[in-house]
Amino acid sequence: MKQKSIYLIRHGETDYNRQGIVQGSGVDSDLNAMGQAQAQAFYQAYQHIPFAKVYTSKLRRTMQSVQFFIDAGIAHESYEGLNEISWGVREGKMPNSFDNEYYRTLIENWAAGHTDYPTDQGESPEQVANRQKPVIDLILSRPDENPILVCMHGRAIRILLSWLMNEKLATMDLYEHSNLCLYKLIYSYETKEFTIEVSNDSTHLLALVMHQ
Repeated sequence: MKQKSIYLIRHGETDYNRQGIVQGSGVDSDLNAMGQAQAQAFYQAYQHIPFAKVYTSKLRRTMQSVQFFIDAGIAHESYEGLNEISWGVREGKMPNSFDNEYYRTLIENWAAGHTDYPTDQGESPEQVANRQKPVIDLILSRPDENPILVCMHGRAIRILLSWLMNEKLATMDLYEHSNLCLYKLIYSYETKEFTIEVSNDSTHLLALVMHQ
């Protein structure tokens, strides 16, 4: 039975992550020293996997997270469809108490099923899912590329996993994530369904945590 293994990771830590500042698709930040160390730790743990290709968003933090694999000669493609959600006017700003209330209302709206509700001058989860779908279709149209590595962003991963698992986008917050965490997905070409084999795994980062 023809299957495809997809190793899906979130990018490593940036200074914005550390400071609790929203990045979104409009902030093209670099990994910080911890993010670079996370990228190296992931590479050391998974360099034995014979990835056929690496896919990333167009944002630097995803490319830097998989740079060791690219430098090792693995083919790489990047797509805007894999970018983080646009958080609109709040991108790059330190959240204050008003913002906290705004985000709480936004997340509650999404959880209640209003996933067409956009961020302030940004995107809705449904808009993000709609731009993800052509990229996933492209990836699945290449069955000989197996396994592959995909590096994305936190909210974008939540949105992606919910629709890949045929669930409503309102359930997206069930999918937890941390910097440089791993989800391993198996796609069956026979049933046309995904299964999640590994969820939010960060055991490859344990040595970093112990050294902090």
